[in-house]
Amino acid sequence: MTEEVLFKLEQKMSNSEIAENLREIAEKIENGDEISLKSGNQSVDLRTDRSAEFEIKVEREKDEESLELEIEWKKNNDKEFEIS
Repeated sequence: MTEEVLFKLEQKMSNSEIAENLREIAEKIENGDEISLKSGNQSVDLRTDRSAEFEIKVEREKDEESLELEIEWKKNNDKEFEIS
């Protein structure tokens, strides 16, 4: 299955701006609230009221280090109706 990118943002930010964005996202996840992301003509809403898989990855390439945080929510398998 091909991966579909629904939203992507990559920009320079100060450490305090990055931390504030992470705090806002963490608070929404903790409360099970929806996360709404918007940038230009891109926007996406994510439900966080389900269990998720959390991955932390640190990479080094030449003179650059990166920290990647990934959260995966499975699509809800609840059916709207059932035929018996």
